[in-house]
Amino acid sequence: MKWSEICVHTTQQAVEAVSNLLHEVGAQGIVIEDVEDYDQMMAEDHFGEIWDVSGRESYPTSGVYVKAYVPASGDFQDTLAAFKKEVDGLRHMLDIGTGEVTVVEMDEEDWAHSWKQYYKPVKISQHLTIVPLWEDYEPQPEENVILLDPGMAFGTGTHPTTMLCIQAIENYIEPGDRLIDVGTGSGVLAIAAAKLGAERVEALDLDAVAVESARQNVETNDAQDVVDVKTGDLLKGMTGEYDLVVANILADVIMLFIDDAYARVKSGGYFITSGIIGQKRAEVTAALEAAGFTIEETRVMEDWVAIIAKKG
Repeated sequence: MKWSEICVHTTQQAVEAVSNLLHEVGAQGIVIEDVEDYDQMMAEDHFGEIWDVSGRESYPTSGVYVKAYVPASGDFQDTLAAFKKEVDGLRHMLDIGTGEVTVVEMDEEDWAHSWKQYYKPVKISQHLTIVPLWEDYEPQPEENVILLDPGMAFGTGTHPTTMLCIQAIENYIEPGDRLIDVGTGSGVLAIAAAKLGAERVEALDLDAVAVESARQNVETNDAQDVVDVKTGDLLKGMTGEYDLVVANILADVIMLFIDDAYARVKSGGYFITSGIIGQKRAEVTAALEAAGFTIEETRVMEDWVAIIAKKG
């Protein structure tokens, strides 16, 4: 089977938006190549360790490569043309850099190697390490391992937005807490919460592929007694109160359901938001405060921001 590797040369702040567009055209596996990420991950004093990856010279000297793999088809050229227009349309909202889109064809064996070679065991917080299913890994006694196969769902757990979110969950969750994960993707946040002692996690996603991927990952981690993965459009239809609501989504999406989050978080509970680019920080902060939240803490990694807001 033939595959097409689509590569978009863009900026760090446009990674999430470009990734979403790639998933919409059927991407099966995404690779993000950012030399700043590479340098930081290689630093000894930073969470995250990478083994056996390509050297620094394979990364762009400026900006970021976002690469995705889609099955070759007869209508691929039409799909590609429409995708390029969508990418160009992002210029009205984000700095996307050059926005150059290139395509390389490859065989299935090459595709499998191309994206999996970048995905290695990564320590993402004080106690949690993400390990892909195809890797042999011997954890240290203090490590709690999350086994993950992202499949077609967005969320390997290694992007700064996800790392920020999981680190915040680790700091604010209490044993026995109830939690909602909005836009669960691969289910990594929900699984992390279960590993950290949550009593119940509702993992929601509107994408059927993400729901299936999350369910498989939850079962792989023996977390099905804690995590309930289901189709959900943000927080629509959800009732009751929760200790934590978490969302690693684009800032513009977060602002669509802040009032709903306030209604679902119990007094003294927290709304943990990530996926926010630096230039949106003030806007999201203002919206959270307008809804009644108090900003407990703001965390920053590269140009990404996570905001922990408290109700009460």
